[in-house]
Parts: sequence; C-alpha cells; structure tokens
Amino acid sequence: MFKKIMKGGGGHKKPSKSDDPSAAARNSQATANVVVNHASRGGGAGGGAAALGGANSTAGPAVPVPFLPPSGPMEALPMFRDVPVSERQNLFLRKLHVCCYILDFSDTLKNVREKEIKRQALMELVDFIQSGSGKITENCQEEMIRMISVNIFRCLPPASHENTGQEPTDPDEEEPCLEPSWPHLQLVYELLLRYVVSSDTDTKVAKRYIDHSFVLKLLDLFDSEDPREREYLKTILHRIYGKFMVHRPFIRKAINNIFYRFIYETERHSGIGELLEILGSIINGFALPMKEEHKLFLVRALLPLHKPKSVGMYHQQLSYCITQFVEKDFKLADTVIRGLLKYWPLTNCQKEVLFLGELEEVLEATQAAEFQRCMVPLFRQISRCLNSSHFQVAERALFLWNNEHIVSLIAQNRTVILPIIFEAFEKNIHSHWNQAVHGLTVNVRKMFLEMDAELFEECQRQHEEKEAKANEVAEQRELNWKRLAEAAAQSGVEDMVTA
Repeated sequence: MFKKIMKGGGGHKKPSKSDDPSAAARNSQATANVVVNHASRGGGAGGGAAALGGANSTAGPAVPVPFLPPSGPMEALPMFRDVPVSERQNLFLRKLHVCCYILDFSDTLKNVREKEIKRQALMELVDFIQSGSGKITENCQEEMIRMISVNIFRCLPPASHENTGQEPTDPDEEEPCLEPSWPHLQLVYELLLRYVVSSDTDTKVAKRYIDHSFVLKLLDLFDSEDPREREYLKTILHRIYGKFMVHRPFIRKAINNIFYRFIYETERHSGIGELLEILGSIINGFALPMKEEHKLFLVRALLPLHKPKSVGMYHQQLSYCITQFVEKDFKLADTVIRGLLKYWPLTNCQKEVLFLGELEEVLEATQAAEFQRCMVPLFRQISRCLNSSHFQVAERALFLWNNEHIVSLIAQNRTVILPIIFEAFEKNIHSHWNQAVHGLTVNVRKMFLEMDAELFEECQRQHEEKEAKANEVAEQRELNWKRLAEAAAQSGVEDMVTA
C-alpha cells in the first residue's frame, strides 16, 4: 500500500513543468471530501475509482485507485470547544483531513510546525470520541477509518539481518527497531481503540469500514518490531473480536495462516506472543463440547509452534493456550502430551527446561484415564531427562515429584512407571556429577521405596540382574578381543618364521 502511495504522488512527487500549483490545491481540497467504500476496495488504504468520482474513473471495469495523501500547506484548526455544536461534525472532517498528511519523522528538525498541528488534531479527535460529546455520522466514521488506514498501514522496515545481509542472529539478542513516528502513531491507534470500544459505535455501521481487508492489514502489522505498537494491536484486535462477531471465524483463520507461515517457512515473526495472548482469551471462552475446528487448530498450529528455535520468546503464552485446551476438555491431555513428545528438543537444553515446565502444567490438569494412555512414552522421555548431563534439565525433571497431583497419578500406575525410570535413578546416584541432582534423586527414590517396598525391591533385583548380565557380556567381549589379538600376534610370528 505504501508503494502505491509513493507511486501515486500526492505531496511526495516532484512537480513537472506542466503542473499547476492551483490545480494541485484544488485536487487536495477535492480529496478531502472523497467518500471511500472500504468494502469494495481492492487494496491499500483508499477506495476504488467509482468512489473517487469521474475525474479518476475511466470507461470499462472499475480499477482500484490508491488514496492520495493531501498536499499543500497544513492548516491549523480551532478546537472543538471553540466552535458551535452544529459545526463540530464539519470540523471533525477537517481535522481528519489534516491527519492524513504523511510527515517525515526520520529528521526531528523537519516539519516541526506541521507535526505539532497534526499531533494537536489527533489529540482532539481522541478526546472527542472518548468523551462521547456527539455521535459522529457514518460519513465521519468512514473518513476516520480512511485516515487511520493512511497512517498505520505501511511497509514495515526489514529486520536487521535483512538490512545488512548478515546471517540472522538469535531473536532474543536483537534490539527492537522502534518506530520513529510513534508519538503520532500512538494517537492514531488510541483513536481506533476508542472508536471500537465506544458504546456509541454501531457494529452494523462500523463493520462496513472495519472489514476483512482492514482486519487482515492489522494482522500484518503484528510483525512490527516495536513492542509498543504490538501491544496496541493486541488490545484493538481483541476488542474487534469481542465486538464484531461476524469477524470471529475470519480472525481465527487468519491467525492460523500466520502461524503456518512462521512454523514452516520463515521461523521469524515479532508478534507470535501477542497473537497467542489474544488466542488464550479466545480459547478461554470456547463453549463445550468443543468444535472440531478448534481441536484441529490445537493439533495443526499450537503444538507445531513448539518446533521453532525461538519458542522461548513466546513459550509462556503458548503454554497458557495449551493448558487452556486441556482444562476445557480433559480428553485432549493425551493428544497434547504426545504432541509435546513429538517436538521434544534433542540438543537444546533450555528448550527442554521449558518443555518440562509446560508438561507439569498439562499433567496438573490430566485425569487418570488420559494419563494411562501416554504414560509409557512419557516416562521414557522423563527418564532420559533425569540422566541429562545438563543439571537444570535433570533438576527440572525431578521437580515433577514435588507436585501432589502428578505423584498421585504416578502412585496409581507405579507398577508400570517405576521399572521404566528405576535405572535412571541408579545411574544418577552412582555417576551424576551434580550434587543437587544427586540429592533430589535420592529423595525421589526414597519416595518410591515408601510407596511400594515390594515393587521397589523387585525393580532393584531386576536392575542388578541386568547389570550382572551387562558386565558378563562386557567381560566376554573383552576376552574375545584379547583372543583375537593373541591370534593375530601368533599369526604374525608364524609368517615371519616362514619368510
């Protein structure tokens, strides 16, 4: 859209010799009175040729024409309180026109007067909407959404590694690129938020302008590196989801698509955490029995989000969403636990610690029947974590026994679980380098002994037999190698005598 604006010219193109300054001023004034039908637009912040009138239309099918930002000098306008009530709607439109000017914020000394005029106009518009001092007309609402579109829908700057051509660095270590025009942009977002939440806003009217195209462009902005912008977008989109019921399926599907592209293509997106925060609230409101669409979303989008390397940046929000599903429908626990095991990290110890924390939250909401379905593969993985040479992984796995509900599930199924993990306990006690892990292992081992002494002794006997057999095999292997070495040496001696 930004490219279209730049090509369109407006206040940014150099005048040619044949350009008439007075004509440009007239065109600017005409643009201010244009009514744009957002429902029929093909893209960008502006409307189609029909909306722009005969001057821009040609014979044949209507072709979308981008909105041209106003040109010419910016006019300072009076405040709402200084004009009669009957004039306020007209003043509202004039202030919107002023706010459509696109100013250069890369240079703080440039357009100082214009920036202040625009800032004052935006503050006045926000106060006007917030105060509810007058219900704005449909024309004003349409023009306001157009002004908001002109300001916020823009090309985001490329990520730092895309700018330099260098290898992408860890997103955790990157400094966010802050939006230089934020002082104005914040007021534009505040205006949109106040419009959406206002009790005076009629959704039947507003949905003509806050349409699918508008929502999709809002979602594109979640990739902004500026956390302040993402926070506003999160709040606004959540409010739109709550107020415009007609948009709900579309918003969920659009967020799905962002996740798919992130997981399977780019693995880089700044707003995954904020989108998951919105979804956490949405999932919390799901009705039971849960729709198949929502279960598919869990399996196809949420669980695969554990795969990217940058999962640490949004894991807290992801874990909340996953846990919400299990708390809503306990039968999903088996699906979730097997999904976690599928994407369990092999070489990233920090991710393993995160997974173990999430696993504890899921198990907290798991009931016995679902636990029994997945306990064998689950405790095989926990057994590997217990023996991890990274002490934080082993320690976090042992902390699972601090949770009373998990201990209760383990106790009910101890005859299956203890034989799986007994060897890991013995290995830690005899050879783990970390004293904290050693001490915790002793405590958990003692818990099993007190839980079922007979089972514990049986596991110990089987372990000793297994160790004895392993030692016997190792000794036999050593003896075989010794015999081979002796035979080879004897063969070498005989060859030398023969020679």
